[in-house]
Amino acid sequence: MPCDTAFRVVARRYLGDLAANHEATCRGDPTALHQTRIALTRLRTAISFFSPMVTDLQRARIKAELKWLNAQLGVLRDLDVAIERLKAADKAQPKAMPYYRSWTDKRADAHRHLARALRSARYVRLVKSATDWIENGPWSVRNGKQAAKQRASPIAAYGSDKLARLQKRLLRRSRKLLKMDTEKRHRLRLLNKKLTYSIEFFEDLFSDKRFSKQPAGLKHLRKAQRSLGQLNDDANARSLTAALQRDGVQASLQFLGPKREKRLLRTAAAAYKKLAALK
Repeated sequence: MPCDTAFRVVARRYLGDLAANHEATCRGDPTALHQTRIALTRLRTAISFFSPMVTDLQRARIKAELKWLNAQLGVLRDLDVAIERLKAADKAQPKAMPYYRSWTDKRADAHRHLARALRSARYVRLVKSATDWIENGPWSVRNGKQAAKQRASPIAAYGSDKLARLQKRLLRRSRKLLKMDTEKRHRLRLLNKKLTYSIEFFEDLFSDKRFSKQPAGLKHLRKAQRSLGQLNDDANARSLTAALQRDGVQASLQFLGPKREKRLLRTAAAAYKKLAALK
């Protein structure tokens, strides 16, 4: 399978996932919202992964619009995670908490804003332009031997080399995990997610012996991702709480304690060591 075909296959799939969850997300369904964010992240990952052969003047504009959409979705998703943490803190009567309504009111406002964005002309233009670009963008007919060679290069060879370079970069950065601040951990988490999603969409394209160790690698990547994700959720909850308190709202929320934070960091670090040990 040539690279241009592989790119279209995976990109179409994630655009389809966006469409499948669109209405439910507009209605405020937290599960659909989560699936929409995953589909969007996978689409952005695919564009980045195939960047050498899909570069053209339209790509920058589409990437910017996808980033805008991700920001719209992220506000509501972070609130959903925070509210779930509130519910877990008092499973019996979460609504009895004096600050519970502050969070749910904030979510209602964020949902209205997101629904407007998802039903806007801007969103419609984004989906159409992304679809047209994936199928027949300037990148697909760009002149020059190098451009044609990149589009026609076998996906197995390109993918194997690209995944190896991504993993090498991830493992190099992960060595300093225990000393990272919140922002650097966040960037490491995004790189972890990029590698994970890249491996996953290759699994559906073909079976190749050069990818035989990837299922084992995915297990370690997902374990690290869970730990880094919980740390990131905690950082987001802190920011949300601070924003509400600046507005004069009582918005207490339990955060990770030092022991739990240390355990999560060690779990992620151990997962990276096991990933590095794979032959």
